Amino acid sequence: MVSTALVHEWLTPHATGGSELVVQEILKVVDADLYALIDFESSNPHSYLYGRTIGTTFLQGWPRAAQGVQKYLPLLPLAIEQLDLRDYDLILSSSHAVAKGVLTAPHQTHICYCHTPMRYAWDLTFDYLARSRAGRGAVGWVTKAILHYLRHWDVISANRVDYFLANSHHTARRIWRCYRREAEVLYPPVNVDRFAYNPQKQDFYLTVSRLVSYKKIPLLVRAFNQLELPLVVIGDGPELAEVQRLAGPQVQVLGAQPNGVVEQYMGQAKALLYGACEDFGITLLEAQAAGTPVIAYGGGGALETVRDLRQDPQGATGLLFPQQTERAVVEAVRYFEAQGSRISPEACRVQADRFRSQVFRQRYGDLVSKHIK
Repeated sequence: MVSTALVHEWLTPHATGGSELVVQEILKVVDADLYALIDFESSNPHSYLYGRTIGTTFLQGWPRAAQGVQKYLPLLPLAIEQLDLRDYDLILSSSHAVAKGVLTAPHQTHICYCHTPMRYAWDLTFDYLARSRAGRGAVGWVTKAILHYLRHWDVISANRVDYFLANSHHTARRIWRCYRREAEVLYPPVNVDRFAYNPQKQDFYLTVSRLVSYKKIPLLVRAFNQLELPLVVIGDGPELAEVQRLAGPQVQVLGAQPNGVVEQYMGQAKALLYGACEDFGITLLEAQAAGTPVIAYGGGGALETVRDLRQDPQGATGLLFPQQTERAVVEAVRYFEAQGSRISPEACRVQADRFRSQVFRQRYGDLVSKHIK
């Protein structure tokens, strides 16, 4: 029997995104011991990990670790390297930061499911420096030095991985650019059944997102101020105050909402708006699962999950706009207002079904079996 360890970045009640869903689905495929930098899920009675033994690092007991270990960013590589995994034959990692950097031995096989190379050290470096207090003045130079160090470590640690799996072709290209490593593409699981199919739509548009700079929510709000069409914004984050300040009379900012409210709005919206360049973008498929078309920036994972009306009229599930500008958003929404009725809710649901969790589990199991020594 192959002894297996699964390593993820962090496990907290606040970490409930696509990468955490991947961990949950992997554990349905393989019998693995679980490790992370910190764990506050095994003590959470509402978590699927409740009562499970999870290996952690020295960061577990540090102040306010449960609110996020990103505040200890320079120490994350050191922390992940302290996990002792010598007794395992197979190492699986689910990595968007440092999980892939665990130390391995020659007799072990390490397969990394990579959600993204460390974005704040690569693609989002200048955005992070421009938006953060830590990016300015003397402190800014310290931050730049830390990010420089992280990039070096990130490349070195990529050599500890035997096989990379990427969550999209876009991510596979980024893995090649950062690490010069090939990656097989395995789309992440989408909980399609969470969203009830609803072909009856109401007269409003929707965006659901963390309110952080690269998500471009202020851009969408300004565009809808011009359009004078109803937009509902669901989400919380550092840009909440700015979004509330920008919102015109037709823009409703709801902040963070429970899952039931999100599911209701997702099913009723005329279309979901999305302005970010995501590595994959599960939200786009969640909307399509509800039979809701998507109007999204035509970059990153959206090119692999949204079928553009202008390119594929028969199977269309949305529209892609070419630039992250107000003008591009306005033009796309106006086109949708005129032609959006040609997109069928059934086509949206069919597209989402291609990314069901069962599809991920089957293919992940096959790929792991293929690469075990």
